[in-house]
Amino acid sequence: MTRLRTSLALLGAASLLGLAACEDQAVVSQQIGYRGTGMVQVSRAGVETAKKAQGQGLPEAQPPAEPGGPKATEAYQNVQVLTDLSEAEFTRTMLAITEWVAPNEGCNYCHNPDNMADDSLYTKVVARRMLQMTRHINADFKQHVQQTGVTCYTCHRGQPVPSYVWFQNPGPPEAGGYARSRDGQNIAGSVVNYSSLPTDPLTPLLSQPDAIKVVSRSVLAEPTGQIGTKQTEVTYGLMMHLSKGLGVNCTFCHNSRSFMSWDESTPQRVTAWHGLRMTADINNAYIVPLTPTFPANRLGPEGDVAKVNCATCHQGVNKPLYGVSMLQDYVKELGGAPVPPK
Repeated sequence: MTRLRTSLALLGAASLLGLAACEDQAVVSQQIGYRGTGMVQVSRAGVETAKKAQGQGLPEAQPPAEPGGPKATEAYQNVQVLTDLSEAEFTRTMLAITEWVAPNEGCNYCHNPDNMADDSLYTKVVARRMLQMTRHINADFKQHVQQTGVTCYTCHRGQPVPSYVWFQNPGPPEAGGYARSRDGQNIAGSVVNYSSLPTDPLTPLLSQPDAIKVVSRSVLAEPTGQIGTKQTEVTYGLMMHLSKGLGVNCTFCHNSRSFMSWDESTPQRVTAWHGLRMTADINNAYIVPLTPTFPANRLGPEGDVAKVNCATCHQGVNKPLYGVSMLQDYVKELGGAPVPPK
């Protein structure tokens, strides 16, 4: 009898745990636009709870710097980007960046401890360019980042290399001649969420976002080139990446009654439009030119440098860090006027 009671108790406990797990996976349906099924966001309660956790436990801001004092350029040698900061503001920023990017490696991840002004470590050259990029994003892409802005932590999250970067993906070897026509389809790549769409839409479209097309605007061929099924499928592949990277359905930006219509789309589609152009801009102007700076072991199979996509910042959430602004504590340091490269 005792054994039976124990078994029943264990079965009851297992059932309660199972019900709790089911509740965590409960599907939530939210109407975000016109009535009907065209603009409904579908999500799972457990996933949304995990997303909210991204906005918690963030690094505390460094204590404010004492006002006044000498400029960083007067106190240190070879300061090229944060030239408008005081020595105290500069030191505060360096401490924050170390915590955001290399908390285990420390200052020596970028600096030669025997000569902090030395540029011999490639990581210092890259970090300097990323500072220029961060100021450029916060100053020139407010249509996408708004007042929330970005800091190094938005992508790095305490790691020297962000978790979500991408390289050119040549796919598996193919036969030559007429048989070489797969164009990356039916490979089930993670970028396109294991669909049959072309597995690398990032290389052609995150360097030239104006090539993102779905349908032609006229019956006959357009002067700029007719849009065919192949180009449409590549665009759909990129959309799969956006959906996965932001953790949203297509209806977050589009009315599924007419994906093309801007009049029936949500404001988020405009934000995403600017985001795609921002991503292409920072890849083309700031990251790809650094390719010769990186050692061979940091390059991809095609010899290209790690680049950013939507998931690099968003990491499964439509607002990175669930909308928490870490920039508000570093507006002068990382939101200042962009400094052109020397």
